[in-house]
Amino acid sequence: MGEFVPRFERAFAELCEVPHAVACSNGTTALHLAMESLSIGPGDEVIIPAFTLIVSANTVLQTGAKPVLVDVRPDTWCIDPALIERKITPRTRAILCVHMYGHPCDMEAIVRIADRHGVYVIEDAAQAHGATVKDRPVGSWGDAGCFSFYANKILTTGEGGMVVSHRREVADRAALLRNQAFEQVRFVHREVGFNYRMTNMQAAIGLAQCENFPDRIRRKKELAERYDELLRDDSDFDRPVQLPHCRNVYWMYGIVLKPSFGRAMPEVRRMLSEAGIETRAFFVPLNLQPVFQGRHPRWPDLRGEYPVSESLGGNGLYLPSGFELTPEDQAFVVERLRTCKR
Repeated sequence: MGEFVPRFERAFAELCEVPHAVACSNGTTALHLAMESLSIGPGDEVIIPAFTLIVSANTVLQTGAKPVLVDVRPDTWCIDPALIERKITPRTRAILCVHMYGHPCDMEAIVRIADRHGVYVIEDAAQAHGATVKDRPVGSWGDAGCFSFYANKILTTGEGGMVVSHRREVADRAALLRNQAFEQVRFVHREVGFNYRMTNMQAAIGLAQCENFPDRIRRKKELAERYDELLRDDSDFDRPVQLPHCRNVYWMYGIVLKPSFGRAMPEVRRMLSEAGIETRAFFVPLNLQPVFQGRHPRWPDLRGEYPVSESLGGNGLYLPSGFELTPEDQAFVVERLRTCKR
């Protein structure tokens, strides 16, 4: 894999304040490696938020386990700890918490719940490089933290991922499995592994980006503060929050349209597109995904209600959030957004 892979792993582990990091091919494989390294498999259940990218469910299914859905908080858009315990069963092996759009989950509450029930915590920090809870970086709270370095992430290698952990045995197993489970004796295998390696060139790019990582976080904060200022007096939608003791890194600046806005989210996106402004809708909640509507013993149990997730999926969109945006660009976006009101 080349000299830059272990150098990037050490640099990124330092950013996350953990002793171990294992580079891999993307954020999805990072999640899968984390679960496999914790021996999650058939017959197990993993609690995940209903409002998340389908990758959260797919990687659980990949292990043979079953995803169990929990609704999210209306303020942070992250999994709601108050709803987790009612979904825990004797088969629960882990809580997968997704730090949504740059705001961290309530990790103190989640870790307390996990400790009480003897289950693992896996952090999906694909959207939240540099976010913190009480000055402690995301990725360092759970048994494993998972990151994506896809092209639109705060720290990017074009494609790539990372598993971080305080636990040596988790990192060692992830490192083994990512490389076809090759051991000291070449071509002798005691486990089924995967080709989840990161290339040396990707690692070199990531290592360089680690050097200006604080500047990238600062830039995202500046963009969010400018949007906040431009939108401060507008009560027709919800804006991103930053709870006390947390650092939101604002990977994407999302808004949720309220009924008072007067137009539906798809129509607003169409009008903004006609003005030359690209937006993207929020994730479709997992309970509404067509693929999970059929009957399968490992598909998520869709019974119950997920009102916050459905509201976010139906009314949320994120505004242009790239590093190169100028103040004039942001002012133009907000001006045209306001013209979409009915």
